[in-house]
Amino acid sequence: MLDFFTIFSKGGIVLWCFQGAGVTESFTGPVNALIRSVILQERSGNNSFTHEALSLKYKLDNEFELIFVVGFQKILTLTYVDKFIDDVQLHFRDRYKNELEQKGALKLLNNSFDFGADFKRLLREAEDSSKIRSPAPMRSFKESEKSQKTVKSMIETKGGDKGKEPSGKKNKNTKKEAPAAEPVKVDQGKASSSGQNMVENGNQGLTADQIMQKKRDNFFRKRMAGPTEKPSKSPKPQKPKEKQMRVWDMGGTSTKNLDYSEANGNGSSNGDEQNQETQIDLGMQPSSMKGDLLSVDYESSEDEEIEEEEDEGVVVSETSKTSSKKGGGFGGMFGMLKGLVGSKSLSQEDMEPVLEKMRDHLIAKNVAAEIASQLCDSVAKKLEGKVMGTFTTVASTVKQALQDSLVQILQPKRRVDILRDVMEAQSQRRPFVITFCGVNGVGKSTNLAKISYWLIENGFTVLIAACDTFRAGAVEQLRTHQRRLNSLHPPEKHGGRPVVQLYEKGYGKDAAGIAMEAIAYARNQAFDVVLVDTAGRMQDNAPLMTALAKLIAVNVPDLVLFVGEALVGNEAVDQLVKFNQALADHSMSDKPRLIDGIVLTKFDTIDDKVGAAISMTYITGQPIVFVGTGQTYNDLRSLNARAVVSALMKA
Repeated sequence: MLDFFTIFSKGGIVLWCFQGAGVTESFTGPVNALIRSVILQERSGNNSFTHEALSLKYKLDNEFELIFVVGFQKILTLTYVDKFIDDVQLHFRDRYKNELEQKGALKLLNNSFDFGADFKRLLREAEDSSKIRSPAPMRSFKESEKSQKTVKSMIETKGGDKGKEPSGKKNKNTKKEAPAAEPVKVDQGKASSSGQNMVENGNQGLTADQIMQKKRDNFFRKRMAGPTEKPSKSPKPQKPKEKQMRVWDMGGTSTKNLDYSEANGNGSSNGDEQNQETQIDLGMQPSSMKGDLLSVDYESSEDEEIEEEEDEGVVVSETSKTSSKKGGGFGGMFGMLKGLVGSKSLSQEDMEPVLEKMRDHLIAKNVAAEIASQLCDSVAKKLEGKVMGTFTTVASTVKQALQDSLVQILQPKRRVDILRDVMEAQSQRRPFVITFCGVNGVGKSTNLAKISYWLIENGFTVLIAACDTFRAGAVEQLRTHQRRLNSLHPPEKHGGRPVVQLYEKGYGKDAAGIAMEAIAYARNQAFDVVLVDTAGRMQDNAPLMTALAKLIAVNVPDLVLFVGEALVGNEAVDQLVKFNQALADHSMSDKPRLIDGIVLTKFDTIDDKVGAAISMTYITGQPIVFVGTGQTYNDLRSLNARAVVSALMKA
């Protein structure tokens, strides 16, 4: 039934393995895929993994740094696998505890682990137990409870009760007694005294009208009495730190420079106005962006760093009374669990309060709720059973593990060097093609212009393909950027050839055909890079998603970048999943072309709520290639994983 079972250390040393009868294929491929896609990318919250026709289940042993992996055919439903892998882990640990405690790869290689007999015994017991728990045969109608019921007991009354004759009789009697109770309402003095008795004795013996009158009287009595106790004054919430007014470097200090009334009154022609547009003031010229992009920096105050050091550095044996006096935020969150100190193995119960606080903190920082839960589950699996040091707390251990996981998620899994890729395409005498896609209003055209400026600064020529044939003004926007970029880099400085050109065919045309013609034009005119601007589309718009998949499948760009804004939370997951799904569904090849990278825009508007970066990277497994941090051409950065994580973990 099982294809393979293997036990190996986190250092990659296989300690023992088993391969099922009749299985000829090696299990190294599925296990390596599990290591690359799950364990190295901190996605171990779920203990199952699917690779082609195989289903893999795994268990981490953090105390001895071991990984247990079992593989079987995906079409099989083996209910005993979870318990079986737990039993194998316990028996293997107990039998070779002394050998496993010897740290070092050479010592593990020298030891022999003869575990075949025990494994077969455990497998036989697990299979036998699953046969014992086979589903019971279906009962006949005579053996069922329904056969013992009468027709009378299954009749539903108007009130919803089944066959309750005594209650039905009582209802009839109370209806008959209702007219006799009417004289009680005539005398108000008697009504008030009898009302008090009714409050004391409950609603027994009252008709529906009397109960309603009683509730009405109680309601008015409470309204007339007013509040008896003053509500306790809640502490005033601390005012959030106000956002500082942004001072633009090129804004100037005087408003006189903005008065163009005299110039407009002189009757200048339209041609002069266009020349004034193309002339760039030296003070307005963006700074140089030659070479690699600068990384995103995050400034944290010294007071916050001191608070974190105070919260984590000292181990206290008190309960959470002192920590509850502290304010909210990260310091208070970790301070309330310092009674759980080291020299013991971490359990799920120890970590659960800390992980719950961590989950809420990540969601407050704009991480999607589903991703936050998966991250915390992954950290729990990573730390469960791990022996803590003497001078460490549960909170600091969990926090450090989460920081390491977040940094690992944000760091690229492959080389991201666009300048080098463009030069390789130059050597092959073809243009390097980048396609931009995303939802409406996220800044695709603006960031395309920023990337164009960065490429021009590094000596490349750019052709912009206007494939947004749907939005009004899209072509004119790109034409303005082209004119602006050419004025920053005049053709006279580049041998009389403009460094940026726009390839457009107007509106209402086929976007895939325009992109194909633009790439052919760039190849003939020896352009280095082609930037394809596409129309914004919602992930639920099937016709537009089909058109995007067609554009990518027909033109096969070198890089497909998804442009998303840093303001989204849970929506980021839905957008990326459905964009990738649409590209896969409408692709014409066995290996569909999906999103290769992410452009994160509007990063300057979110302060420290940088959770969208985590959500997007976690869902796709692809790196964040560019980060937009403003409105000018040089407001383009590369992602600094540690800076983003420090902003995410800040209180």
